Amino acid sequence: MVVEVVVGLVIACALYAMAAARVVRQYERGLVFRLGRLQSGIKEPGFTMIVPGVDRMQKVNMQIITLPVPAQEGITRDNVTVRVDAVVYFKVVQPADAIIRVEDYRFAVSQMAQTSLRSIIGKSELDDLLSDREKLNQGLELMIDSPAVEWGVTVDRVEIKDVSLPETMKRSMARQAEAQRDRRARVINADAELEASKKLAQAAEQMSETPAALQLRLLQTVASVATEKNSTLVLPFPVELLRFLEGPREGTVPNGGKGKKGAKAGKNGKAGKVKGEQKKSLPEAATSEDPVTGVAIPPDAPLPPEAAVPEGPAPGAISPDDVPEEPTEAAGEGMPEASAPEGDSIPESRRRRK
Repeated sequence: MVVEVVVGLVIACALYAMAAARVVRQYERGLVFRLGRLQSGIKEPGFTMIVPGVDRMQKVNMQIITLPVPAQEGITRDNVTVRVDAVVYFKVVQPADAIIRVEDYRFAVSQMAQTSLRSIIGKSELDDLLSDREKLNQGLELMIDSPAVEWGVTVDRVEIKDVSLPETMKRSMARQAEAQRDRRARVINADAELEASKKLAQAAEQMSETPAALQLRLLQTVASVATEKNSTLVLPFPVELLRFLEGPREGTVPNGGKGKKGAKAGKNGKAGKVKGEQKKSLPEAATSEDPVTGVAIPPDAPLPPEAAVPEGPAPGAISPDDVPEEPTEAAGEGMPEASAPEGDSIPESRRRRK
């Protein structure tokens, strides 16, 4: 009987010990609630005992927790729609506040991170999201850490993982980047051409001081071209030969006229051509012929004093009465009749005078 009692007590003590024994790991802290009331002491890592059925111990993880934030879609300050996701690193520093002040501190930190991320998207521009992420990470960390301190949680850091852009925006950014690269390439080429032009100017100055250097350079070029088995060889034209191809100098007379006589003949021919054109332009009924010169004179043109025809017969002129009568047809038989050349405009009176 005594043995049975002892065995029963041993079994009861073993069951009590098993129910009361708790082990707290190194990265954990234990909170004991006795009849629903938090005890003042926090259980440190190691072995500890509680009162079974009266006490309830809750363990809190003190490690840094990695919490991924789902991608949030928002509109930036420059009206670009983007999707941004991030990751939050935080840890519990006050186990009692993390258990008592908030129902689920993990879920609370996750919701706060999502709202803060959407807020930071609306306050930033696209270029800041793409290039200045360090500043955005710091701002996002402050926005999450401020309310999390009351929950016994501190945010270690926040990192923006990815920024997703629309396809149209990606293409436009690609074109912009290509234009920037093209601009830099053109600037580099322009600088290279400037340096090359300076060097060429220096080389030309040196070669101008020594004319033999130009001939040596020419021979070197010809030799290098000849080694390439070219069928065509281009040689520079000597400048001295251009002197023989120069035009007539000032003061020379063209071949059309010889001295003053040629110039005078040219002027007379030009004046006659102009007078002929004026004569053709006037109708035949409105013109009169000068009996002396045979030049057509319009009726409304005043006669110059020196060109006026004197009254009466001109001195030395032959009157029609003095002209012998022409032989009759009978007397002129067998004689060929002289025909005037076509286009002869000499008056009959002048022909008789001759």
